[in-house]
Amino acid sequence: MRRFLLLYATQRGQAKAIAEEICEQAMAHGFSADLHCMSESEKYNLKTETAPLVVVVSTTGTGDPPDTARKFVKEIQDKTLPPDVFAHLRYGLLGLGDSEYTFFCNGGKVIDKRLQELGAQHFYDTGHADDCVGLELVVEPWIAGLWAALTKHFGSSRGREEMSGALPEAPSASLRTEPVQPELLHIESQVRHLRLDDSRGRDSEGSKQNAVSSAQSGALIEGLEATLTRSVPPLSQASLNIPASPPEYLQVHLLESAGKEESQSSVPSADPVFRVPISKAVQLTRNDAVKTTLLLELDISPGDAFNVVCPNNGPEVQNLLERLELADKREHRVLLSLKADTKKKGAALPPHVPESRSLQFIFTWCLEIRAVPKKAFLRALVDCTSDGAEKRRLQELCSKQGAADYSRLVRDASACLLDLLVAFPSCRPPLGLVLEHLPKLQPRPYSCASSSLFHPGKLHFVFNIVEFVSSATTVVLRKGLCTGWLAAAVASFLQPNTQDAHADGGQGLAPQVRITPRTANSFHLPSDPSTPIIMVGPGTGVAPFIGFLQHRAKLQEQHPGGDFGATWLFFGCRHQERDYLFRAELEHFLKQGVLTQLKVSFSRGARAGEEEAPAKYVQDNLRLHSQQVARILLREGGCIYVCGDAKNMAKDVNDALVDIISKEVGVDKLEAMKTLATLKEEKRYLQDIWS
Repeated sequence: MRRFLLLYATQRGQAKAIAEEICEQAMAHGFSADLHCMSESEKYNLKTETAPLVVVVSTTGTGDPPDTARKFVKEIQDKTLPPDVFAHLRYGLLGLGDSEYTFFCNGGKVIDKRLQELGAQHFYDTGHADDCVGLELVVEPWIAGLWAALTKHFGSSRGREEMSGALPEAPSASLRTEPVQPELLHIESQVRHLRLDDSRGRDSEGSKQNAVSSAQSGALIEGLEATLTRSVPPLSQASLNIPASPPEYLQVHLLESAGKEESQSSVPSADPVFRVPISKAVQLTRNDAVKTTLLLELDISPGDAFNVVCPNNGPEVQNLLERLELADKREHRVLLSLKADTKKKGAALPPHVPESRSLQFIFTWCLEIRAVPKKAFLRALVDCTSDGAEKRRLQELCSKQGAADYSRLVRDASACLLDLLVAFPSCRPPLGLVLEHLPKLQPRPYSCASSSLFHPGKLHFVFNIVEFVSSATTVVLRKGLCTGWLAAAVASFLQPNTQDAHADGGQGLAPQVRITPRTANSFHLPSDPSTPIIMVGPGTGVAPFIGFLQHRAKLQEQHPGGDFGATWLFFGCRHQERDYLFRAELEHFLKQGVLTQLKVSFSRGARAGEEEAPAKYVQDNLRLHSQQVARILLREGGCIYVCGDAKNMAKDVNDALVDIISKEVGVDKLEAMKTLATLKEEKRYLQDIWS
């Protein structure tokens, strides 16, 4: 059997699932995959590896390798390694990312670039899969082409040295042959991802754009439009290429409960967990604002950033258990074991499902029940569906021919398992199958909006109460999982908006939340206080900058003769009177001289009595002050911080910075992009963004 080493680095399980799919398919193609997580360094040794290497790696944060790759990346970044240490190695790499973020697929690109610097060579082109338009658009053809590449590698009569010549042809336009150049890491994310006209974002495969668009526009036939439960020609009449059903591997035993109360501390976590009370809650926006923004105070000081461990929505858990016909067993304890006859290679118990906990606890605290089901899950559900029409529709949605319907009606609609089970009533999956496919419930990341110097022993954070419409089956208004839960928890003692959100106030019975510190976060003030900084934070993106300014205010108070660099803040909101967050604090910092310049934008027209802002959006205000921005960043060695929405704002700000550098330095946009890439590498262009 021809063996290859298969490594994955994952943050939320996607890279692992794809690596497992490669491992499953390998046997059918006459290969044996030696599958390991990248963090299991004791199980492989690239310095002595003679087999070809296949790597699947995701990206986390704003362009970092996942936590499970941290040790690996640190080891290969060792400057003392000889440049030919991996000259014997032949590899293929599949990177996962989201083009809504500026540094697309950067986790994979960092590893790809460094492996080549150390002498390794591709036997197969690198793939970059985009979660913004659907990972499967690149993942599926990349895996399909992998087997021919491996066959060619093993079949070469003149050995590996020949492999550095012509490479197998890549299956998609986003796959590349040449090494990724470090200065182009940023440029690729700008140039290679084009914005589509609709809300589905950018398609990383230009060659597929027209095909996908035409398939979707062709869904309107004779007044009928495809829905989650109904297809239209040509899909409804097509022969389908359906993937093989993933092998089941979990055996579930339900035991009656002993009646013990279950503690949230049994939720698996790789990081230390702190249980802390919420000591204050303030609504920062007026009631007539488009979004409701809250500030919460916790009795702890964990650092610059942290995660909140939150539960699933109670009624949604109840509805899902009822639909699975398990409501009467919700208190039963779950015991898992591996099926003795499973065909799944490397099968393991899911680490996020704790032992001997109740169904209610597991579905509330451990499983991401709102996760969009992957195609492999849909394929498994086909075999649990008795109605012929429903079975056919699920087959379509997981088929190659139904890719456009899956993207529009499942992925883009944020359909979850409960939505599918409501839509397909004859589908009755066993509990084991559900536990195999539902991922871990992830803690939600937040940034601090206070300084421990300013508020010792306290932590402030700010968020909008997220509301969105789910229309996968019926139109349902849902609140964000964590923001909705936090808002409900503080409703009884929520204070109305005041001029000073940080002032002490009354409180009710303080509920408690569980938080974990966020590691490897570089979004903080420069160590040298004389370094000038530019902060860009519209809406709740201003939150970490309040902490920055509080910290700077205390330092200036303690060192009145100190050398402190200029501080610029570009803030934006819709209405001056409704959602101008921290207005009193910001104006106070400006008056004190802690804040050098405050530039505010209002995106909605001013009403009577409201000030007309000179710019509509923060990126417009940046352009208005292009000379000063360029001087701070390029001549004074300053830093720029961007916090807020990844989908629009962060990209628009990035485009504005490219324009500013191009204009003020007199270079073309390509050179300006290279300059920004350098700032990013030097940790002088930092982002804390979310989608």
